[in-house]
Amino acid sequence: MRTILITGPGGSGRTTVAAATALAAAREGARTLVLGADRTDTLGAALGVRTGPEPVTAAPGLTALRPDPDADFRAALLSLQDRAATALDLLGSARLEDEELTPLPGAGELSLLRALREAATADAYDLLVLDLPPAAQALALLALPEELRRYLRRLLPPERQAARALRPVLGRLAGVPMPAERLYETAARWDLELAAAEAVVNDPGTTVRLVAEPGPAGLDAVRDAVTGCALRGLRVEGVIANRVLPDDPADARLAGLAAQQRKAVDEWRAASEVDVVDVVAHLGRDPRGADDLAALAVPGAGDAPGPVRWPVRDRLADDGVLVWHISLPGAVRGEVELVRRGDELVVAAGRFRRVVPLPSVLRRCTVDGAALREGELTVRFAPDPEPGTASATARW
Repeated sequence: MRTILITGPGGSGRTTVAAATALAAAREGARTLVLGADRTDTLGAALGVRTGPEPVTAAPGLTALRPDPDADFRAALLSLQDRAATALDLLGSARLEDEELTPLPGAGELSLLRALREAATADAYDLLVLDLPPAAQALALLALPEELRRYLRRLLPPERQAARALRPVLGRLAGVPMPAERLYETAARWDLELAAAEAVVNDPGTTVRLVAEPGPAGLDAVRDAVTGCALRGLRVEGVIANRVLPDDPADARLAGLAAQQRKAVDEWRAASEVDVVDVVAHLGRDPRGADDLAALAVPGAGDAPGPVRWPVRDRLADDGVLVWHISLPGAVRGEVELVRRGDELVVAAGRFRRVVPLPSVLRRCTVDGAALREGELTVRFAPDPEPGTASATARW
């Protein structure tokens, strides 16, 4: 399934563009689902229909859905409470009731990831358009499956389950279920669910479209978002310059703003970080309903441009090293940091950070240096002559 993730700076009209993109794809014949992340029904306002946790047909071939994080949180916590009933009874715990539960921070993100996973596994759609929060929040949300799975593996390593067969016996001797067994079962279920969401994010058919209003701050915001997406391994297929005024607006007072927008669009097109810039005209009003969305003339789904690849080049014969090429468009030399921790590389670019497992061919090597040139980070690895020392922590 093709997935388009739409984000950008706050207040840029992301939801309207997401709705218009989904409508354009549906009219091209793709079975399309558009997922909204806002608690308020901004998606429904753009589509001209009310949206909520139950799928609604917004147009022929187009389904809209907006998860309810409050209801999802209550259902998940009550289910967990039921599964842990025996242990909770032993502790003398008082049960929580549905009506007293209020969602905790992060409930919205987990609810949206659950909806994303369910949509991808339903096999009912050709295209999923996801209306994400502003870029910084969106990237943190998209990082959650990978990061939470990493935490689970560190806290409850699968290889430590070798004695799992003994736990039922120990449980019968003790007269109660062994907590460790339930803990590992819960961790395995969470890992499976997170892996499904991570698979959607990392799928070659998943791309990002950035929506921004062209202006002085727009280019910096776009560059920042492009760098963050690249670090997560997400392909930014283009930027949509939204709410662009005509070249010669009827109101003379808007002429200066129109000229400023044209200059910003030209800068985006000249920037090496941005491959494609599509211009969406300002309608002179807030778009409402299918006719207004169609008038925006946003690009349709198209084909995914291909995944981001971080290849390892063999330079052993010439330079005695293996070189890992990591694409980081928009990254600034003084803001890039690398830390080697065992079989992982911590890569930081500005405010973005990711812990990346080393390719197997590099795990028995030591880092020999790194360089950032023209949006590409190259990390040199030298074969380790003394096995056992390559996993030491080091910083560059």
